[in-house]
Amino acid sequence: MTEYEDLIRLKQPPSIAAWSSVVGKKESEGPMAPYFDCTEQDSHFGQATWEQAESELQRRTLRLLLQKARCPETALSCLFAGDLINQCTSSTFALRHLDVPYLGIFSACATFAEGLMLAAVMQSGMNLPRCAVLTSSHFSSAERQFRFPLTYGGQRTPNAQRTCTAAGAALLTPAAAPPYLRGMCIGRIRDMGLTDASNMGAAMAPAAADTVARYLSATRTRPADYDAIVTGDLGTVGSRLLNRLMEQNGYELRSVHRDCGVMMFDNAAQDTHAGGSGCGCSASIICGYYLPKLQSGEMQNILYAATGALLSPLRCQQGDSIPGICHLVHLSHSGGKEQI
Repeated sequence: MTEYEDLIRLKQPPSIAAWSSVVGKKESEGPMAPYFDCTEQDSHFGQATWEQAESELQRRTLRLLLQKARCPETALSCLFAGDLINQCTSSTFALRHLDVPYLGIFSACATFAEGLMLAAVMQSGMNLPRCAVLTSSHFSSAERQFRFPLTYGGQRTPNAQRTCTAAGAALLTPAAAPPYLRGMCIGRIRDMGLTDASNMGAAMAPAAADTVARYLSATRTRPADYDAIVTGDLGTVGSRLLNRLMEQNGYELRSVHRDCGVMMFDNAAQDTHAGGSGCGCSASIICGYYLPKLQSGEMQNILYAATGALLSPLRCQQGDSIPGICHLVHLSHSGGKEQI
């Protein structure tokens, strides 16, 4: 592994050998529905509580991943998993039956990108042959923790995003076939002093602009060199801010920028305000939509810049601000050095 300041390139980029995505009812009614492996109409996933439902969502997503990879769970070298709920309990309780090395991770909605980075470094640098990444979010468990119980009937502001009921999983192995994870840029915390917990897109946009600009500068590439620069999840408000901030940095991003929070729903028809969010939002779209296109060669290179609002409900109630983070990974059809 070689490092160039803000850039980490892997000498032997791992393959993403398999991936899976599972979403809930609201997500199955949106424009991305055809791309997911499985949709569930029961928001409880057959469980008694919302938190148990999210754990079941994770179990199903991992089970599907292992089936697609034809890999028994006992063959996993390490499993990286995370969610939005305190102490990552959705992940821990979902996976506690496994006899597999486990690392719980958290970067809010940027958790899936963080997991891909850690798995790639462990797989490539420590010769662990099969590292899996799994993240999830659930609308109802997140609402209970970060806002109000659903029975409260609280109204969401126009700039608020809807936490997706979704999960995504990926399995990284030694280089064999596309898609590959070619490089990465670890995010830096950015805090602009915003205190409105309903406007997470604005809180995250500066972190996204910082990470994307640093990676483009380090690689001496331009946005047009990529099929897409995919953020998750800025929503409509944060996406507009990102494009303005990138223009100030000398980059025109609009032609290639896509945001998973915007892609997940038809905001007008589904009344989702500023779009989707959550650990499972970008994870499910990357796994359901982008990885198949990179595998087939329909797309050659994308930057996946996942964004997270590192807020604490208690600290927000105390008047504190919302820090943001953005972790970036370069996903490619090619594993060689002849391209970006």
